[in-house]
Parts: sequence; structure tokens; C-alpha cells
Amino acid sequence: MRIFLALFIFSLSFSNGQNLDNTVRELIQENLAETTELRHWFHQNAELSNREFKTSERIALELRKIGLEPQTGIAKTGVLAVLNEGKAGPVVALRADIDGLPVKERADIAWASNITGIYNGEEVPVMHACGHDTHTAILLATAKVLYRLRDQIPGQVKFIFQPAEEGPPPGEEGGAELMVKEGVLKNPDVDVVFGLHINAQTTVGQVRLRPESIMAAVDEFRIDLKGVQTHGSTPWTGIDPIVTASQMINSIQTIVSRNMRLTRAAAVVTIGSIHGGVRSNIIPEDLYMLGTIRTLDDSMRTTVLKRLDEIVSNVAAANNVTAKLSFLNSYPVTYNDPDLYAKMLPSLQRVCGPENVSYMDAITGAEDFSFFQKEVPGIYFFIGGSKKGHDASKAAPHHTPDFFVDDSALETGVKAMTTLTLDYLSAGS
Repeated sequence: MRIFLALFIFSLSFSNGQNLDNTVRELIQENLAETTELRHWFHQNAELSNREFKTSERIALELRKIGLEPQTGIAKTGVLAVLNEGKAGPVVALRADIDGLPVKERADIAWASNITGIYNGEEVPVMHACGHDTHTAILLATAKVLYRLRDQIPGQVKFIFQPAEEGPPPGEEGGAELMVKEGVLKNPDVDVVFGLHINAQTTVGQVRLRPESIMAAVDEFRIDLKGVQTHGSTPWTGIDPIVTASQMINSIQTIVSRNMRLTRAAAVVTIGSIHGGVRSNIIPEDLYMLGTIRTLDDSMRTTVLKRLDEIVSNVAAANNVTAKLSFLNSYPVTYNDPDLYAKMLPSLQRVCGPENVSYMDAITGAEDFSFFQKEVPGIYFFIGGSKKGHDASKAAPHHTPDFFVDDSALETGVKAMTTLTLDYLSAGS
């Protein structure tokens, strides 16, 4: 009798789950054309970090249409809405980033961006060159589906539309770090957070993720060197910051190759910008360089930072140059909680197909979603954006003028975010 009863309960639970999956699919399909139109609007109206004014205004408008009451002005231009506010049960947070990049679009599409903005004091073209337009449209569509199912949801859902994932302008706070500081994970207190990123080099329908470290910590830095200006024909009458910079760059490259235990995890130190001098025959007085550090292991990160400081100080001293090392934006490792990963992986496999959900290696890209994961357990995953039948390996990389992801990816994103939310809340109720 007990076995029969257990089988009956399991059968009923499975049947209810299947019915809910079918309802979710129907609702996604019902809203898919609108989701696509929203994606196109956000793409055409791309805005830079902390300047997403029209974007946040449109997000708030769409949330009100759904029936939610958005809060605006969070972390400057962020938007927050809560489903089932005050309802007993667990609280799930879902996050989408909303900012674009200073990139000129070359993709031949009717909804290409012709927007310009101000970046570092200069007017620049602005494009969604990393897919944040799709993330925004996906989260709005997820909110619409979950709102329709709100009476069946045993808990609350926070929809977080986050500005400045690409980093706030110099001298400003922003992004996930500021959202956390302003209490976006409080009142009601969030139990778990889910986020996704579209990927141009992965085929539509595919989902890729891993437990533990999935994306690197990032530490952006600036090195200022001050020497003594002189004529290029008599270098012995000055102190040359350019020669010092060249020695410093070469030495910095040995941090990874000679100090990192690379069998443990990857690490990268890159100097991406160097500015100094105006003429071939003038040794300048000063120079500055910009660089980035990517690490996937906390102890390795500590070693990199220590060695960078030692190299900058010692190479500068050896050349009689004054040096200043300063750090700009820093993000922690994006870390998928192993227990939450094990709990939610079957949900992704069920709705996307087990053959479409695969384990991935950690990457040295970085994400400020990690600030949310420092506070509560979270899962971050990737969905494919390359149209089926195309060679995904030949797709243009993110942050480039030819970057493109297909609209057909939207369905996978909504399906994944909706299912993760429903399954977690149902299991925890």
C-alpha cells in the first residue's frame, strides 16, 4: 500500500510538473513576438553605463503593463520589481544587465543602433555589443510569464535590471556592487539569484554552465610613471619613462609565466593601453599605462597583486623613475554555488533537453554578477546566440562591431529563467 501511495504521489507530481512546463511553453510562445520587438527596441536605443535613461524608462513602462510596480533610480538607473510582494515562501532574484558599449555597429540589420553617447569626454557610437539587449528582453518576458502564474507561485520573485555591468564611468560608482550596497537583495531578503549571458559562439538552444568558478575575478589597474623631460638626442640629460615602461611591461608578463601555478587555474595580466610622448625627438616627462588582471583562484589573485606591486616599484627604482600603481574597477570571481548547481541542473536539462545542457570550462572573462553571489547563493549560465545551421565558431566575438546574436535565442533564455524560478520556489515551499 505504501509503495502504491508513493508511486501515486510521484505520478501526480510529475504530471503537474509536465502540465506546468507545457503552460510555460505556451505563454512564452504567446509573448515571443512582443519579446522580439522589445529586444529590437533596446538594441536600437543602446545606452552607456550609468546613462541608461531611456532604457530604464522603457523597462519600468513594460513592468507596469504587466501589472507590477517598479522601483526606479536604484544604483542610478537600475529598476527593481517584486512579484507576490509579502507572500510567504522563498525569495528568488533574477538579474539582467542593461548597458551597451562604445562600439560602432557594422551588422546589416534593420534595427541596428545609430545612437551616440559620451565616453571619457568624447562623443562615441553606442551599441549592444555584448547582448545585454537580449538579457533585458528575456527578463521582461520572464516577468510576464511568472505574473500570469503568480497564484501558483509559493514565494516572491525579484526582477533586477542592473545598469553599468561594463563598469561605471571613471569617478562614479555603479553596477551590481552599488545595487548590493543600496539593498537590492534586502526587503524581502533574497534566498538565491539566477543570471544568464548570451554567447555568440554557441548555437541557439544550447545551455552551458559549471559549478564553482565560472568567470574570473578582474582587477583593472593604472600605472603612472614620472621621469624628467629632455631632448631625444641627449637622453642622458633626462630620465626616460618610456624605456622604463617597456622594461616594466616585459617583467609584468613573467608574473603568469613564472609565478602562477597554471595547473590549478588560469590567470592573465594584460597591458592594454599606454600613453606618453608627443614627438619623436622629445623624451616625455610622464606616461601612464592601463591594464587588467584576470584570476580564477583567490590565492593566485593575491600573488599576482603582490608581484605587480613589486615589479612596478623595483623597475621604477632601477630607472630613477617615480611610479604610482592604482586600482580601478575590481570584480570577484563569478562563483556558482555547488549545492545550488546540483539542485537546479536537472531543471535546465528537463526544459532544454539533456543533450543541450553541457559542462563548460571556466573563462577569463569577468562579470559583476559576482557581487550578488558574494551575498547569496547564485547560478550564472550561458545560452547560445548563434543561429542554427551557422558555424558558431566563426561568429564575431563580443565587444566587436560585427557582434550579432539571433532572436531565436530569446525563447531558451525565458524558458530557463522561468523554470529555474518555479522549480526552486516549488521545492522550497
